[in-house]
Amino acid sequence: MDKYALLKQYFGHSGFRPGQEELVDALLSGRDALGVMPTGAGKSICYQLPALLLPGVTLVVSPLISLMKDQVAALSQAGIPAAFLNSTLSLEQYRETLRQARQGAYKLIYAAPERLAAPGFLRFAQEAEIPLLAVDEAHCVSQWGQDFRPSYLKIPEFLEQLPRRPTVGAFTATATGQVKEDIERLLLLRNPLRATTGFNRPNLYFETVHPRSKDAYLKRFLSERPGQSGIVYCSTRKTVEAVCAALAADGVPATRYHAGLSDEERRQNQEDFVYDRARIMVATNAFGMGIDKSNVGFVVHYNMPKDVESYYQEAGRAGRDGAYAHCTLLFSEGDVYTAKFLINNSSDNDELPEEERETLRRRDLRRLEQMTAYCKTTGCLRGYLLRYFGEDAPDHCGKCGSCTGELEQRDITVEAQKILSAVIRVERQYRSGLGAALIIQHLRGSREQRVLQLGLDKLPTYGVMKEVDRAQVRAYVDCLLEQGYLYSDGTDYPVLRVAPKAKPVLFHGERVTCLSRKQTRAERAASKPAAPVPIQADAGLLDALRSVRSRLAASGGVPAYVVFSNASLADMAARQPASMEEFLEVSGVGEVKAQRYGREFLEAIADWKRKEAEADS
Repeated sequence: MDKYALLKQYFGHSGFRPGQEELVDALLSGRDALGVMPTGAGKSICYQLPALLLPGVTLVVSPLISLMKDQVAALSQAGIPAAFLNSTLSLEQYRETLRQARQGAYKLIYAAPERLAAPGFLRFAQEAEIPLLAVDEAHCVSQWGQDFRPSYLKIPEFLEQLPRRPTVGAFTATATGQVKEDIERLLLLRNPLRATTGFNRPNLYFETVHPRSKDAYLKRFLSERPGQSGIVYCSTRKTVEAVCAALAADGVPATRYHAGLSDEERRQNQEDFVYDRARIMVATNAFGMGIDKSNVGFVVHYNMPKDVESYYQEAGRAGRDGAYAHCTLLFSEGDVYTAKFLINNSSDNDELPEEERETLRRRDLRRLEQMTAYCKTTGCLRGYLLRYFGEDAPDHCGKCGSCTGELEQRDITVEAQKILSAVIRVERQYRSGLGAALIIQHLRGSREQRVLQLGLDKLPTYGVMKEVDRAQVRAYVDCLLEQGYLYSDGTDYPVLRVAPKAKPVLFHGERVTCLSRKQTRAERAASKPAAPVPIQADAGLLDALRSVRSRLAASGGVPAYVVFSNASLADMAARQPASMEEFLEVSGVGEVKAQRYGREFLEAIADWKRKEAEADS
């Protein structure tokens, strides 16, 4: 029987998906292969189908018990004889499985990488006919992958002990260029076929949300999706327990999964979710790799993951059936601190030398910065993810939270000038610089002990944004970081620095705009009323006034906002004062500024009026 007939018979597909056939053909011909395919793209078929056509038994290295069980169960349902060898088997069951394997009862055997070193398993492998070794979740071999498993490094040693080296196929859903190189090098792949089908999942809608209350948002989110199955990821066991209890109290059929539960409870809860007895799974990242449930309609990250690879892999568990699915990340600044704590206190690599552990820790902190940037970007989310994995991507996908019209362009020039000025003044006093949190406290006029101890209350920019909500100031800072006006210097204790790009903003009034989320009607009603600013301002006059402000700021060596704010300019353009008395009526104009700057602005207004009159005559 040929591959097409088997594909239809056992897997129900009339044709191959992109990348599948070339990987199948390579492995059947005896050529090593590396397949990088997004979750739901059908990686498993790439080695399961060759296993049916090759003699003997195909060995699959798999990192998780749950993954093995899911795969074997699915194969058994399809009529393909398969088995797994892991710690869930009793000694008697283990020996019986090996006995049947020796007799040719199975076409595929799944085993953890640690199992390869077991004497009994090694004897079996040396005696059996193994034409193909498939390494699933192959990114685990790389220290630069998000799920590094030192035991994966022992796979080449295992292969060397076999009488005949099998063909090796390595598969993963998430791999940067560095990780792909590591997979080939560390697994000693021989002239491998490289097939990367792309990371884009068009059926997934990505969004990041910065809610005031994550619990309230999640409750509303789930109420809008009655009957849908989904996963809610949390960063800690404690959070899993709290979120699951809250959902249960609201009558939502939810269960939980984390490493603190017994093996039996985790197994039962996973089954309840897989079989739709519980439609919501609340879990840490312990639940995930390889979970094969195709009807997951959404994945919500209650907390930000530690890296983009983990996020994309976890989010990718939604929509594996190709149906439209939602991937929502609920972000708060507290997530960053939690992730840093987990990184700095991780024991995952305790068996490695101290120097190597430190290298990995710094790697993880850098990747956390990239994950944080994703949460804060106002650009296309899909584009950010695809570029992270080395793919070209459009600036606008039309299918994410940033691209669906939920954002609006805002002029934040004045706010930018205040922030940039504060960073400069702080750095003049403290050459080593200060972090964003202290800068924001300084801008908002905080009386926190640390602020006072450092003398930040003595600087001219202290309290210049005291009327602005802390979260909003943070959003301005993030926008300036994203656009390159600020940069973060340092890994363990990052400080804010002003980039050369900021000079035209500070001294020439160059405009800074930022995309921000539009307020809902309810949010607008609940927000603090702002000072009235006339909006009947001519754009041409407003530009002329900005030019005057830039010139005055440059000549005075001060930021443009020190001259007049944008609100003052808008009011000035709307009122069009013709005398000093009228000029003093403009919002934000005091007597000193009127004396200092009034003549220049009045002349600019008069000149604009004269030109307008001449144009009308």
